[in-house]
Amino acid sequence: MAEPSTEHGPSGASPVAGPLIVSGDEELIERLLRLCAGAGAEPCIQRGTPPARAQWESAPLVVVGDDLADRCTDLPRRGGVLLIGRDLDDCEVWMRAVGIGADHVLFLPDAESWLLDRIADTAEGVGAHALTVAVVGGRGGAGASTLACALAVTAAREGHRTMLIDGDPLGGGLDVLLGAEGATGLRWPDLAGSRGRVNGNELEKALPSLHRMTALSWDRSDTLTIPPEAMRSVLAAARRRGGLVVIDLPRHLDPAAAEALEQADTGLLVVPAELRAMAAAGRVAAAVRMRLSDLRAVVRGPGCAGLGAEEIARGLRLPLAGELVGEPGLTTDVERGTPPGLRDTGPLARFCSAFLARAVPPATGRGAAV
Repeated sequence: MAEPSTEHGPSGASPVAGPLIVSGDEELIERLLRLCAGAGAEPCIQRGTPPARAQWESAPLVVVGDDLADRCTDLPRRGGVLLIGRDLDDCEVWMRAVGIGADHVLFLPDAESWLLDRIADTAEGVGAHALTVAVVGGRGGAGASTLACALAVTAAREGHRTMLIDGDPLGGGLDVLLGAEGATGLRWPDLAGSRGRVNGNELEKALPSLHRMTALSWDRSDTLTIPPEAMRSVLAAARRRGGLVVIDLPRHLDPAAAEALEQADTGLLVVPAELRAMAAAGRVAAAVRMRLSDLRAVVRGPGCAGLGAEEIARGLRLPLAGELVGEPGLTTDVERGTPPGLRDTGPLARFCSAFLARAVPPATGRGAAV
């Protein structure tokens, strides 16, 4: 296998952009090189001698072979150091791990899959995972898709890196609600065969980009389901991008929607302020909470039966995320291709901005390019 990197000695060493492999064990190096190739990462290899301080500190990930662990004890403590052990019965490997400040001790081949993911994270430049918000309607026509779109559009406008995912195959397509059904890019049927790890950066480039965010919707074909494995892979890739992921889910949870809830951080259940809607929402809430503990009620009012938002939330035994009142002109805007959330005034914009201010860390960079 061809060497993908240049070896640097302790003197005159330059910073390292890819994973740093520190070992003199050629068999281990060859195995690690194969993993790096599979993850699309170009490593730097340091054979026989400990790396220079600049290399050690600059590498996004350091993989140390147990054969050189004792020679790395004088290097500064840092995160992202992995020690590859040689013998499961060698109890002293844990002491050597402490000596170099390793985060984990791994044994190959058992830990290859885990290590491949870590190396791939390095290649993608993965940082903190995105906050993932699932939006579900308490009954049909509750306005969950409208809220999901508004949250995503508002977040992108406020500078958060944002992806909107349509998890409801019978919802008509969020691209229509966004006024972008003609936008070029992949839709769910193109990704239904996804398995394993999907590159988050490549996913972002392949999806339609609009209103400073990316969106994954359905097309107009007869495809009505996707395998849960595809949802798992695609949503995991979206979350690795950081920022915010908003996913619109159906009330009747199919296997893909159930998988999405497993990865979500927070759920918003949209409930009209009506007695029957509250009864229906109770059933939906019970199904959602089997997979997502942080579920909050968003009450859409005013109701005709005198039911208040606090009363409905208590009846559902859910914390109240907020109340949404009717917004004049919203239906007309959507019919004209103006998505919910594009206006920065009105009840919907106020709710979304307030929710994002509480839930999402301040934006540190601009959102996805238009």
